[in-house]
Amino acid sequence: MSAPTPETMTSSDSARASLEALRTEIGKAVVGQDPAVTGLVVALLCKGHVLLEGVPGVAKTLLVRALASALELDTKRVQFTPDLMPSDITGSLVYDARTAEFSFQAGPVFTNLLLADEINRTPPKTQSSLLEAMEERQVTVDGTPRPLPEPFLVAATQNPVEYEGTYPLPEAQLDRFLLKLTVPLPSREDEISVLTRHAQGFDPRDLKAAGVGPVAGPAELEAAREAVAKVAVSAEIAGYVVDICRATRESPSLTLGVSPRGATALLSTARAWAWLTGRDYVTPDDVKALALPTLRHRIQLRPEAEMEGVTPDSVLNSILAHVPVPR
Repeated sequence: MSAPTPETMTSSDSARASLEALRTEIGKAVVGQDPAVTGLVVALLCKGHVLLEGVPGVAKTLLVRALASALELDTKRVQFTPDLMPSDITGSLVYDARTAEFSFQAGPVFTNLLLADEINRTPPKTQSSLLEAMEERQVTVDGTPRPLPEPFLVAATQNPVEYEGTYPLPEAQLDRFLLKLTVPLPSREDEISVLTRHAQGFDPRDLKAAGVGPVAGPAELEAAREAVAKVAVSAEIAGYVVDICRATRESPSLTLGVSPRGATALLSTARAWAWLTGRDYVTPDDVKALALPTLRHRIQLRPEAEMEGVTPDSVLNSILAHVPVPR
């Protein structure tokens, strides 16, 4: 099938081309993290949120900042610390002595792209302040709900190797994240490329100087979301998604399987991936491609399985290998 020409391109084709250009644009700042870039785009298409996990220094923060610049979105960063209060994120009522009235001062959550850096370093009280924002896309202060801007995405980061002074996210909050993306160490070639860029004067704090500029905006994103909503899902594919999720509930290695919300999430991400790859229908391969990032944080290992070296990804890979694929 030939690529559409500028004369025959639909709004869907144009939106897809703009989002595909994100890879090139973000690549000006971040080297070798294409899967994470794709995951963030899928989350935006599905109106979901992303948990980024990786050791320090693999460009998790830079990745989110570059995405915001390439999409011309407003972004704010919050460094989560043990003394952070919920009002530091959501905002609070402030007394104005001149008018003798309280006025609402919006917190950093009122943005398009919120970077919650090291979210597991703040206590559960502050972590939970994001629950309403992530699920309802609003913040209630003093009984008054205040809608958040659209689009709205929380990209939270956490360090998987250091647990001292951290507060692991509870299952209920993990389930609010559409995807959990692992950000690996770069390959040798990519790491050489990183060093070469820095030797040539690359400054990660100055993305404009690196040439990162907007290649898409809210209009293209909205057109893409409308196109994703039209991607067809057959009864066989819906059954395949359900069978995968039900298999996690029966796995002897798990104490907690995937909930129906997880099944809905997997179907949504598979539809977004199908559209990004140029199709208007979902295949089993689309489901398989997004199964790990969509489900790995929604399951809980038994302690004995964890001691034997079993991981969430290995359990999911085993399930994907055994669940019958529709023809």
